[in-house]
Amino acid sequence: MISPEARTRIQEMFARKRAEARLFPGGKPVDRNRRDWEAESRLDVLPKGSRFTPADAGGIKSEWMEMPLIDKSRVFLLLHGGGYNAGSPRTHRKMAAYLSRAAHARVLTPDYRLAPEHPFPAAVKDALLAYGWLLEQGTPEAQIVVGGDSAGGGLALSMLLALREAGAKMPRAAVLLSPWTDLSVSGGSYERLRKLDPVITREALREAGRWYAGGRDPRDPMASPLFADATGLPPLLIHVGGDETMLDDSRLFAERARAAGVEVTFKVYDGMWHVHHSGAPEVPESVAAYNDIAAFIRAQFGG
Repeated sequence: MISPEARTRIQEMFARKRAEARLFPGGKPVDRNRRDWEAESRLDVLPKGSRFTPADAGGIKSEWMEMPLIDKSRVFLLLHGGGYNAGSPRTHRKMAAYLSRAAHARVLTPDYRLAPEHPFPAAVKDALLAYGWLLEQGTPEAQIVVGGDSAGGGLALSMLLALREAGAKMPRAAVLLSPWTDLSVSGGSYERLRKLDPVITREALREAGRWYAGGRDPRDPMASPLFADATGLPPLLIHVGGDETMLDDSRLFAERARAAGVEVTFKVYDGMWHVHHSGAPEVPESVAAYNDIAAFIRAQFGG
C-alpha cells in the first residue's frame, strides 16, 4: 500500500500528462520542454542550509551543492537526467541538496552538452572531463561517488565503462536512480506497465534515444550500457519504481552486472514512479529512498 502523499502526487502527474498530450499531440518541443523545466525548478524549495556555487570543471560549466556539516573531502558527481536532451544543474538543485545530505558530501553537477544538438558521445566526454577535473583538484578516486537519475544514470554507467576501457582510476561506488540503460527501449516493461506510468511513454523515449544516438546503433554498448560487459565496475546501488515503464532497464542491468561479478544492491519501490525521489520531502517513500542511499554510502565508506 502506497502512502496517501504518493497517491496524490501520482494523480497530479497523470493529470499533467493528459493535459500535455492535449496541448502537444506530437510531443512537447525540445526548446519548450527545456524552458518549462528550468522555470518550474525556480519554484523548488531547497532544504534549509543548502548552498550552491558555480564551478568550471575542466571546461564544463558546473555547479557545487553543499549541505551543512558534510565531509568536504568527499564528492558526489551527479549527472542529471532529462532524456539526454533537457535538464541542467538548476533543474537538479533539490536532488543535489538531498544527495549532499545523504552522501555526507559536496555534490558537483556538470552542465553536460545535450542532444539533439550534441549527440553521443558528447555527454560522455563532458562527464569524463568533470571527473578528471576532480582528480586533478586533488580529490582521490576513493572519495568520489558517481551517480545520476534516468539518462544521468545511464551516463554514469557509460562514464564508468569508458574509465574501465582506458584503465583509469574508478570512483568508490555509483548510485543509479531509475537509470536509462537501453536506448532501443526493448524491455517488456515498456508495454506491461504502460497504463501505470504517469511520466514516461515508450514513444517519447524512443525518439529521445534516436536524438542521443545520432547516427549510431542505439544498442551500442557505450550508449546503452545494458548491452555492455559490466565486469570491473565499482559497487552499484540501483533504485527503480515498481510502476514505471523503464523498470526492465534497471532490473535487467542489475541481473547482468551481478552475473559479471559486480556488487549490486538493487531495490524496487512498489507502486512508485520514475525517479520517485523527486517527491521528497512530502512523499514518505521518497524520503525512505534517500535514507537508503545514505545507508549504502555509509557502508561503502565503512560507517
